[in-house]
Amino acid sequence: MTAEIERKYLVVNDSWRDHASKGGAFCQGYLLARKNRFVRVRIIDKAHAVLTVKLRTGRLRREEFEYEIPYADALEMIAFATSVVEKTRYEVTHRGCLWEVDVYSGVHDGLVVAEIELADESDQPPRPPWLGPEVTGNAAFSNRTLAMLVQRNDYRSRNVSRLQPDGQPSQRREQ
Repeated sequence: MTAEIERKYLVVNDSWRDHASKGGAFCQGYLLARKNRFVRVRIIDKAHAVLTVKLRTGRLRREEFEYEIPYADALEMIAFATSVVEKTRYEVTHRGCLWEVDVYSGVHDGLVVAEIELADESDQPPRPPWLGPEVTGNAAFSNRTLAMLVQRNDYRSRNVSRLQPDGQPSQRREQ
């Protein structure tokens, strides 16, 4: 178990892009989502997958359990997710602090948020000039809420097959 303490902000311009890493494609599906807890499967760059359980224990703090899982299992799980969100994640270092900038696609095209993980809830990292208002704790900007806005049945029928690496057909695991 790892404690996760993070703050989230809207991004107001593209000046962060000059300092960003190559982006990684994320597709994450929520298998269980409640107000203060969720179980998520995340597929990253059509190459690997992670199963995550998060339990909120404070405004900024969550307990997080993450496990790498076989890619084939993730493909099966995401087909049964109740909701899905897709984004590209970039890393940007500003004055010694690592920010993760998420650029959303699909129905959320145009939404860009930045997150920073902190060692302590009282930490005040230096604010980059591209940072806008803080939305930490605002449920409207949680990945879980954003995912719920996607029509799940639409996603299942049209998009799961494109998560196959290099267009390969689905490989169901033998029990």
